[in-house]
This record gives sequence, C-alpha cells and structure tokens, in this order.
Amino acid sequence: MRFLSFSAFFALVAFAASAENLPGQPNEPQRPKLIEPHLRVEGTGNAARPRVALTFDACMGEADERILSVLVRERIPATIFVTARWIKKNPQTVTIFLQNPDLFELENHGQNHVPAVDVAISIYGIAAAGSPEGVRQEVAGGAEAILAAGFAQPHWFRGSTAKYDLSAIRQIRAMGYRIAGYSLNGDGGSLLDAGTAQRRIAAARDGDVILAHINQPTHAAGEGVSHALLALKGRGFEFVRLSDVSGTGDAGTTQ
Repeated sequence: MRFLSFSAFFALVAFAASAENLPGQPNEPQRPKLIEPHLRVEGTGNAARPRVALTFDACMGEADERILSVLVRERIPATIFVTARWIKKNPQTVTIFLQNPDLFELENHGQNHVPAVDVAISIYGIAAAGSPEGVRQEVAGGAEAILAAGFAQPHWFRGSTAKYDLSAIRQIRAMGYRIAGYSLNGDGGSLLDAGTAQRRIAAARDGDVILAHINQPTHAAGEGVSHALLALKGRGFEFVRLSDVSGTGDAGTTQ
C-alpha cells in the first residue's frame, strides 16, 4: 500500500478546505460588494459664507445634551436620523424636537439599527438585515415609529453602519427614500477623542454633509462636536437640513 508524504497529505487537506468555501457554494453565500455612499449638498460658492448640512445619528442610548443644547441655544438646524429604539427610550428629547420644528427634521435610521444589507453577513460585528424582507422591515419599522411620535413622513434613510449592497439600495429607493450618505465623518462613530472630532468638523468645506452622533453622552467625541459647531458658526457657516437644499449622492442613492 502506498502512503502519501506529509507534504502531499497537507496539500490535499488544504485543497479540500478551500473547495468547501469556493464562491457559489450553496451553503456559503458570497459576500456582496458593500457601498458606503457619499452625499454633498449644493454649496453657496461664497468663501465667506460656506454651507454645510449637519446630520446626526441617534442609534441607541440617550441624548447627548452637550450637542443638543448648542443646537437649540444657537438655533443651528440639523437633520436627526433616529431609530425606533432610540425614540422609545428618549421621550423628553423627542418633545424638544417636536417643539423646535424650525431646527430639527427627523429622518429614518431604521427600526432596530441593523445594516440594510439583504445578505446574511456581519458588519462591524452587527448582523445585517439578511434578506429583502429584513431590509423592508428595518426601513418600514423606523418610519412607523417616526410617524407615531408625531413627526412628518421621513424621506431620507440612513442604515446602521452607513453601508449597503446595491440590491438593497435599489429596494430602499423603490420604497420612496433617498439614502443619506455623507462627505465628512465628524466623530468616527462617536469613538474619536474630543480634539480629533473638533478638528475634523472644523475642517468642513462648502457643501459638506457632516455625519456625527447625538446618542453617546459619555463619549469624549461629543465635547469636540459641540465645540466645532460653535467654531463653524463663528466663522460664518450656514447650516441647512437635508430638506432645505438639493443634495447629490453616488451609487444611485439620490437620483
């Protein structure tokens, strides 16, 4: 009887293992191409009066009063992307939003803060919606919570992690939503230190859509965000909500 050498044996094992994970195998769904779309709004073209759109995600957790108090006190408008889970947990802040309709528009961040991807994968450790029905429920459930809280029908959607696959983008667009990308990540998912967050946002340019978070009051980034807002205002920036001006996103997210 002829025996394989050790090198031949391990080569055979490696080949068998790789064959089990070949693309297209029915028990291993192929990972889709993920899109993290950009979005910009129409700028002023005036260096002395540049324009930015402030967008804040309210995923879970509580309201960051450091940021909210600056927005209200300084009368700075912003678009707030809220989940159904966040609305349920923060009725007092919801009341503040309702009392200041000239400042705040609420848009859809989903029902349970799961990525709007229709394949069963994990993104940053968060399980995606996993199917077209899962994507539909995430989007529709978020909108239902916004309407139930007394706000207008949302027209923009931003999913958890801000990543999508192309088929989910088409599905969400067919549901009547534009998808809110961004051009400037202001706080790195609220994980940056205060100084870095402040410098990032302070570097905003005309037409930028700024992404930050308003749901992490214990994170250092929020302090930097609040200081940056004051700095931009002091430099003459104009703040707009996404509904106030036209915006252009890539990957078919707005057109």
